[in-house]
Amino acid sequence: MESPAKEEVAGELAMEIESGVTAEDWRRALSRVVPAVAVLRTTAPRAFDTEVAGASYATGFVVDKARGIILTNRHVVKPGPVVAEAMFVNREEIPVYPLYRDPVHDFGFFRYDPGAIKFLKYDEIPLDPEAASVGLEIRVVGNDSGEKVSILAGTLARLDREAPYYKKDGYNDFNTFYMQAASGTKGGSSGSPVVDCQGRAVALNAGSKSSSASAFFLPLDRVVRALNLIRDCWDAFGIKSESVYIPRGTLQVTFQHKGFEETRRLGLGNETEQMVRLVSPAGETGMLVVDSVVPEGPAHKHLEPGDVLVRMNGEVVTQFLTMETLLDDSVGREIDLQIERGGTPLTLKLEVEDLHSITPNHFLEVSGAVIHPLSYQQLKYGSSTSEDHQFVRGIPIYAISKVLEKIISGTPGPFRLVNGIRRPMPFVRLLEVELYPTLLSKARSYGLSDSWVQVVTQFLTMETLLDDSVGREIDLQIERGGTPLTLKLEVLCNWTHVI
Repeated sequence: MESPAKEEVAGELAMEIESGVTAEDWRRALSRVVPAVAVLRTTAPRAFDTEVAGASYATGFVVDKARGIILTNRHVVKPGPVVAEAMFVNREEIPVYPLYRDPVHDFGFFRYDPGAIKFLKYDEIPLDPEAASVGLEIRVVGNDSGEKVSILAGTLARLDREAPYYKKDGYNDFNTFYMQAASGTKGGSSGSPVVDCQGRAVALNAGSKSSSASAFFLPLDRVVRALNLIRDCWDAFGIKSESVYIPRGTLQVTFQHKGFEETRRLGLGNETEQMVRLVSPAGETGMLVVDSVVPEGPAHKHLEPGDVLVRMNGEVVTQFLTMETLLDDSVGREIDLQIERGGTPLTLKLEVEDLHSITPNHFLEVSGAVIHPLSYQQLKYGSSTSEDHQFVRGIPIYAISKVLEKIISGTPGPFRLVNGIRRPMPFVRLLEVELYPTLLSKARSYGLSDSWVQVVTQFLTMETLLDDSVGREIDLQIERGGTPLTLKLEVLCNWTHVI
């Protein structure tokens, strides 16, 4: 009976501290925060993974002044190539370079040269994930709506919101809770610090709901872990981004947190529920349930949607943070899982896969099309059989391999009106004009056959011949309207498609 009393006293004390906050306290805190916040201008020169090519504005903030590290969102750092610069409140502009982006969660880091900032006086913003609590008054500081510096007020209403679902076939976070507040953030505020009255970042702004004032914040627990590991790598190996390694484990399984009422309907036994309630922190409301399993992944044919997770390595797991900590600490090793399926207890041993090993970090560009290994995001959201996944801009997926083969043979494509004259459109032109580059890479993930590799090989063979003949003449044999022709052409420059 003593614990509830202690909790009540602590709660009253917290309310007293919060109620004692004055406008002057906020002014002092924000005077320290604002100089450390930067507007990020990013350009993605190539479509990659779930992101399209283009330019955008966002926000980031300094979390390590000595090393020059800026925290922002994963969708700002981009999963692929990116060119970026940061502009601070005094309008000093410096180039920034991607340092790390998490494979799943919506956070990443840029690095910059601290010596490049000549005139601004600023301090890093400390990260304090433990300070987040329901009812905490917060401010979101960033480039909201492109206004360079906006300060939006709000109150944390939830700490256990499910990860927001932004769009189909795009980036979506999972296997984590989010925080929610009605702060009304809009475009440009991605990556803004969510700070308390002491100037500490308690969360990272990630997204919002366009139809309401709801804003979604990423908790900072895994961010702090990643930042500490980056600092360790930095001290050991220097600033080379390739030396940064953050262990990330996965079973290629998506979990959802379900209330105890729902887990009972899934067959969870009363004894198991009572045991979980007894050993879990006070106020626990549910358990983790399998939502989806990636085919051919470590858990394929072992876990099924609806399985209720009870223990990992003997530890009762009801929270995403605990689960991810165990997985990240077990990369390359087996982990023991105890689940309940329809009321039946099951014990499994599964190997924890390195999440970075299924995260693409290179691509091939052919005739404007970007092709790269299948990513976890694409596989997770690309396994649907809906009609829109069967076609890419009107071309059936099963036929794309045949189309690509016809590129080599020069077979004419559909007729198009060109200057009022109906002419056949070459297939290679059809792909360049009518297929946005990222769609071709998606087509591969939705079932493009391996024969495409042979087509790419033929392209590369042609490139090799051209690269070896720069500055010299090369013999070409072509057919024009059925008439064979032999030409001698000087190769002036080589083509580069592999990046």
